Amino acid sequence: MKSAFLKALFLKRPFDAALSFFGLLVSSPLWVLIPVLIKIEDGGPIFFSQERVGKNGRIFKALKFRSMRTDAEKDGPQQAVEGDPRVTRVGRILRATAMDELPQLVNIFKGDMSFVGPRALRPHEKEVHGDPDQRDIQDIPGYRERHIVRPGLTGLTQVFLPGDTPRRKKFRYDLLYLRKRSFWYDLRLIFLSFWITFRGKWESRQSKV
Repeated sequence: MKSAFLKALFLKRPFDAALSFFGLLVSSPLWVLIPVLIKIEDGGPIFFSQERVGKNGRIFKALKFRSMRTDAEKDGPQQAVEGDPRVTRVGRILRATAMDELPQLVNIFKGDMSFVGPRALRPHEKEVHGDPDQRDIQDIPGYRERHIVRPGLTGLTQVFLPGDTPRRKKFRYDLLYLRKRSFWYDLRLIFLSFWITFRGKWESRQSKV
């Protein structure tokens, strides 16, 4: 177990840097097409910048292709729900295929994120299920432990749970990933993520894989 952890630690960052650089090159045509489609639909901004919590609680700026209306956060940050009316027509395609998160390849290349890890959360995001005002997100068990690693573009939680799953359950999956992580386990999750993207199932409330 210890040797698997050390191998993952040694290989993870060089692998992230190399794969994100390759991903940026391969996806370059999409960096032309997606902005055109966004502009045609509503003429609004192409990108949406968000503060996210990274390794050891460090705040960084994550960049995404905008998939919601320009006034989507007039009432503050909030998780998207199934059939969210704030999502644009182009945005529904982007979110189903995770293409809205393509700019986060830059964050991975810079070292803010990894390909695989717990999802990078927003500092003051509201939860849509349960009582969002019942407790601070930092008081939910597992919140702090998940920040011992870089957040991931994908991960165990992202692959196997719907996006609007209550955070208590998400954090349990994040902690399970921390116990199981290895370089080969990361490769498996990346493969499953490509399969979900190919099938356009990222927004599915049923099994994605």
